[in-house]
Amino acid sequence: MKETIKKLQSYIPEETINQVKKKYHLSYINRLSANENSYGTSPKVVTALQNFDFSKSNFYPDGYAQELRTKVANQMQVDEKNIVFGVGLDEIISYLSRVFLEKGDEVIIPQPTFSEYKLNAEVEGAKVISVSIDKLTGRYDYETMLTKITSRTKIIWICNPNNPTGVYEPVAALERFIKQVPQNILVLIDEAYIQFVTGLKEASALPLLKEFDNVGIMRTFSKAYGLANFRVGFIVLSSKLAEYMQTVRLPYNLNSLSQKAAGVALDDQAFVKQVQAKNAIERDKWQTFLKRVGLKYYPSQANFIYFYVDNSAALADKLLSNGFQVRRGLEPTSLRITIGKAEANVRMQNIIAQYLNKLD
Repeated sequence: MKETIKKLQSYIPEETINQVKKKYHLSYINRLSANENSYGTSPKVVTALQNFDFSKSNFYPDGYAQELRTKVANQMQVDEKNIVFGVGLDEIISYLSRVFLEKGDEVIIPQPTFSEYKLNAEVEGAKVISVSIDKLTGRYDYETMLTKITSRTKIIWICNPNNPTGVYEPVAALERFIKQVPQNILVLIDEAYIQFVTGLKEASALPLLKEFDNVGIMRTFSKAYGLANFRVGFIVLSSKLAEYMQTVRLPYNLNSLSQKAAGVALDDQAFVKQVQAKNAIERDKWQTFLKRVGLKYYPSQANFIYFYVDNSAALADKLLSNGFQVRRGLEPTSLRITIGKAEANVRMQNIIAQYLNKLD
């Protein structure tokens, strides 16, 4: 066994709703801890899967996901050979680490951010260099990140909007930063929540692919498309880098149901726009509420809100006892709440206000 593996702690997924109900003796639970889509899945996906042809279940799926690949390439206006699919972005992150990292290499990540970047780097024996975000704004500290670059740096991770803070980094700022990064270092931009960004004509860093060969853009169908259960993610990067990744990609990694669901979901952009609009309204209400009760939060452009509160574990327990499961433990005194539907949000806000003795 690798010595690096012995020192690591495995990723602990969310407990199932039934497990939480049983553990806390609850008849109702609203899981708002995993940034899942509160508005479900496109009805067109449901219809397509109800009519799915299971007569070919004894055959392997399309190992190249050709139909889905063509749809994604057309929608994003990229070359098909620049796309690598994975079983969610978790698999993509593992591929990137496996291909581009060796023992002794270094990876730069903001702190806090998605934990899988760190875990997969450490699996490969790489050293993780963490750079704290600006505590006032939640923005990345690009200047400090640049000072941490050494001859051993291989990857810089950018989650945009960032998980768990929800803070969005303007593309212009990313471009200025990448111009100062040596071209032999990969800058990987995780846009899992990009569809939730509002107020911008173009939120994605996708145009940077035409300017930089050392940039990769990651996307998922788990969030805005509401297909977390189907595990479909992908990365777009230069054809040469994509070719390297394809050499380690497991054959037939996306089953036919997942490919079909993702393709139909991609076609239904009206559903995505509805989700974006509904989420934005509720997100604004959350930020107005947090400001009113005096809790520090970061301005979110995602489908979750991140804030700080004294004795956050007690508040999380209070919410859970009322049927609301939220994410705790990311930082001391912090909580992350997936933005739910209007009624659930109001109930949670009333519980928080009561906890803080800030009821109107």
